[in-house]
This record gives sequence, structure tokens and C-alpha cells, in this order.
Amino acid sequence: MSPQVWWFVSRSSGMIAWGLLTLSVCWGLFISTKAVAKASNPAWLLDLHRYLGGTAVIFTAIHLIGLAADNYVTFGWAETFVPMASSWKAGPVAFGIIGFYLLLAIEITSLAMKRLPRKLWRWVHHTSLPLYFVATYHAIAAGTDAENQWFRVAALASINIVMFLTIVLILAIRKAKLNPARSARTLVNADPVEV
Repeated sequence: MSPQVWWFVSRSSGMIAWGLLTLSVCWGLFISTKAVAKASNPAWLLDLHRYLGGTAVIFTAIHLIGLAADNYVTFGWAETFVPMASSWKAGPVAFGIIGFYLLLAIEITSLAMKRLPRKLWRWVHHTSLPLYFVATYHAIAAGTDAENQWFRVAALASINIVMFLTIVLILAIRKAKLNPARSARTLVNADPVEV
């Protein structure tokens, strides 16, 4: 077996996890504006959002396993789970660790959403945007694909899409606050559709 196999596993699973996280955040923003509520079944829309987020967690776990198994840069328990413990690109790796904890918090609270106070769930879920930017910085600064033209295009496109959808959501919330009677039919607390 090639000694680089675990490096390839870590690298590819990290990129897939970032891509899935990007899709989940974009989809969450998209359905939060209720822009697609009339076009499809709301339960299906929410299921896709949950699937993307859950799959991002799985690929993040594979990314961490690949890092632990790779022997090019030693990642023990401390380097994998404690920010600034790594001697290799300590800052960008710390952002990845923080992103991992944010991702876990969002996923766990989403799975337990019906048992948690709505305000707590919403507060934790709103950390999805900081998670996206932390993970994107980690991918750019700690990853080895920063010079890859395709990755640069994907990162730039995803940042623009996330920013655009965030602005659309903010404008929809502002419109709902200014005209609550009319907007109540199209935007409900700026949260994803619940079933």
C-alpha cells in the first residue's frame, strides 16, 4: 500500500466535507427564505438539508481518521482536538478544530431539535455561517489544494453564493418585520421548514 494513501484519504474527504457543508449552508439559507416553499414538498427540502449536514459530519470524521493514520505530519489526539496544539500550520489547523466543534454542536442540536428550547436550537443553528467561513479558511490556509485552480473557482463561487443568500435572507427578515401581516405567509421566523 502506498504510504501516501492516508494523505489522499484525508485530503479528499476534507474537500468533500467542505463541499457538503457548503451545500448544506446554501440549502439552509435557500429554504429559510421560503423561496422554494411553493415549488416542492417542504419535508423533502428539509430532509435534503439534514442529509447534507449529516454527510458532512461523516466525511469530517473520515478526514480526521485520515490525518491520524497519515505519517507525514503527526496528528495525535492533542493535535486533532486541541486548537493551537499542532506544530504544522497551527492557526489554520486550529480553525479546522473549531469548525469541527461547531459542526458537531449544530448536528447534535439538530438531531435533538424537538427536545430543545427553540431559542437555543436557533442560536446554535445560526453558527452555521461562522462555521462555513471557519471551514473555508481552514480549507484554503491548511489544505494543500489552495493553488488548485478548480478549488479556487469553487471557493470563490461558494463564498459569493453564501453571501448572496445571506443578504437575501436578511432582506426577507427585514421585510417581514416591516410588513408582518403580508410577510407571515412567506417567511416564518427565518427558520427552515419544520415537519
